[in-house]
Amino acid sequence: MQSLIPKIESRLDTLAVPIALELPDGRRVAKPGSRVTLAFSDWSGLTKLAASQIGAIGELYVEGKIQIEGAMRDLTDVAVGLLPGNPVETNTGWWGRLLRRAKSRGAHSMNKDAAQIEFHYDVSDDFYALWLDPRRVYSCAYFKTPDMTLAQAQEAKLDHICRKLMLAPGQRFLDIGSGWGALLMWAAEHYGVDATGITLSKNQHAYVQRLIDEKGLGGRVRVELRDYRELAAGKPFDRIASVGMFEHVGAANMPAYFARINELLVPGGIAMNHGITSGRLDQDQLGNGMGDFIEKYIFPGGELLHVTHVLREMAMAGLEMVDTENLRPHYARTLWHWSDGLESKLEAALAVLERSTGSRERAERILRAYRLYLAGSAMSFEQGWISLHQILAIKPDGHKETGLMPGAHSAYPFVRDHIYL
Repeated sequence: MQSLIPKIESRLDTLAVPIALELPDGRRVAKPGSRVTLAFSDWSGLTKLAASQIGAIGELYVEGKIQIEGAMRDLTDVAVGLLPGNPVETNTGWWGRLLRRAKSRGAHSMNKDAAQIEFHYDVSDDFYALWLDPRRVYSCAYFKTPDMTLAQAQEAKLDHICRKLMLAPGQRFLDIGSGWGALLMWAAEHYGVDATGITLSKNQHAYVQRLIDEKGLGGRVRVELRDYRELAAGKPFDRIASVGMFEHVGAANMPAYFARINELLVPGGIAMNHGITSGRLDQDQLGNGMGDFIEKYIFPGGELLHVTHVLREMAMAGLEMVDTENLRPHYARTLWHWSDGLESKLEAALAVLERSTGSRERAERILRAYRLYLAGSAMSFEQGWISLHQILAIKPDGHKETGLMPGAHSAYPFVRDHIYL
């Protein structure tokens, strides 16, 4: 193990952020002005560090086997500096693709998806409330101006979606994966739609139901604890939104997912799919153990597709893409807001998690995992390793006279004035 020290020291010399290492034998290896300290309780962690296994280092931190001191922004700069290159695992061979598809198909039954959603979203409503905006919007914000607060940017995002969908009073609107109800409420209160939301999170379902009752919107807003595969296509919707949900669907289920959206949409209707996409065409997951870390501690079953693959799946399902917008740097900024918010309330967060889990040890593990997840995700969006796309699509009605322009086949005007004016 002693032979690792010179190798690691030479790596530390290349980092933009000076760091210190506290070794298991009590020695300290430090650069002048160190802003981040990694304290190792055993030598196995140093082996992971030497191999640039960033995800494994994160796992050891979550499990309490490494102590980390320093600002999260400095820590992510250290992580980027330690990586040997772009951390994207690419396996384009037929066997690799077959294995990924088999794994995806097996990981996304309705029961498994429900359990995976509960694992993440039902940690504690009070925990999320500490670092989300007041509306609890848990998806990429839209910073129209540089001086916007997180709350303002989230409201701008909600309105951006409603404008893109051209919502109008009386329309039937479906929100797939409705979260804590922010889009449902915004669409109902500002655009007068009849809104239905579905979620697999019991906590979110109960919260939104209380919100509907408090606001007296029971006549035209409802939320259901339901899988998208259980929605009946009896009475189709005029508009459909799916925000931050399709990442949980799984690559193998994408054809069925978009086919169901097509079935649920009226001819000529408009749908939006807003979600995280991969940064590379054939990306499986982030390498150097980072994808494994997310799978284990944060989003079990989460899968990403490149935007070109998403567009292909939508087209195969009969949906025509009419507008696509990349909001990648917006999500980086959103995540830094969340990270900074959590970092400013660590003691309160630990207390909330301890109450919800009944275990101090489990609360500490969850908190450590989320600290790394939020900052690491912000870093990944900044680096371009992952992305975020809003894709607007129509279900053509087959009549060239429909709409404002001949051949539109829908209500979509094929200009963007309704979004930006």
